Amino acid sequence: MKKFNHVIVRRPCKAMVEGITSAPELGKPDYELALKQHDAYIEALKQCGVDVTVLEADERYPDSCFVEDPALITRKCAIITNPGAASRNGEKDEIVGAVKKFFSDDQIEYIKAPGTLEGGDVMMVGDHFYVGRSARTNEEGIRQLTEILAKYDMTCSEVTLEKVLHLKTGVNYLENNNMLVSGEFIEKPDFEKYDKVVIPEEEAYAANCIWVNDKVIVPEGYPAVLEAVKGMGYETLLVDTSEYRKLDGGLSCLSLRF
Repeated sequence: MKKFNHVIVRRPCKAMVEGITSAPELGKPDYELALKQHDAYIEALKQCGVDVTVLEADERYPDSCFVEDPALITRKCAIITNPGAASRNGEKDEIVGAVKKFFSDDQIEYIKAPGTLEGGDVMMVGDHFYVGRSARTNEEGIRQLTEILAKYDMTCSEVTLEKVLHLKTGVNYLENNNMLVSGEFIEKPDFEKYDKVVIPEEEAYAANCIWVNDKVIVPEGYPAVLEAVKGMGYETLLVDTSEYRKLDGGLSCLSLRF
């Protein structure tokens, strides 16, 4: 099944070594290695049958390679978010130009202050969107998002986050009613109706896999997750994201897929 035709990514900048992290014990990213991993990520996406728009690195924003956060793209509209992390807020202004290449002005919506929203907190399941209320995404941001989606006959529901940074840190939808869940999401009633694959705690980082046109990209180094995804019948592609993990980032964070 082909659902996505386009992907937008942004090259990591040298300043990424100063990016936001909740895990300083992992050390600072190796910039040269991060570039190689980004190259491999782009190649994996191309193998999924999409065209990839590569935006230049932006040294003003250390975390700007995580292009999923400043925008949310649906099949009917694009939404420019209002990132809750102060050091990342300006990224929303820099993504607009890329989005306008695919959407007309009347198809682009904006989350406005005091609302905050980051794309990592939003999980698309068909025309329904689960949104995590987090340190980066607030009640007003979710209210605005719900209102915007309703204009396009799409729906939204809030998921309370207790431990993770972003919703998709711990739960990811792989189409065909399949969902990868870890940690606090294993028992959440929000996801009862899905065929859930529980990720073991020691591989929780790899709950962040991405489905792209019937292939699933899996982070390298997590054998239990790889076997679980293969067990669901998906063709898999492996990409090493070790340097992005040091900045609390994963596979979904690095692209906008639509």
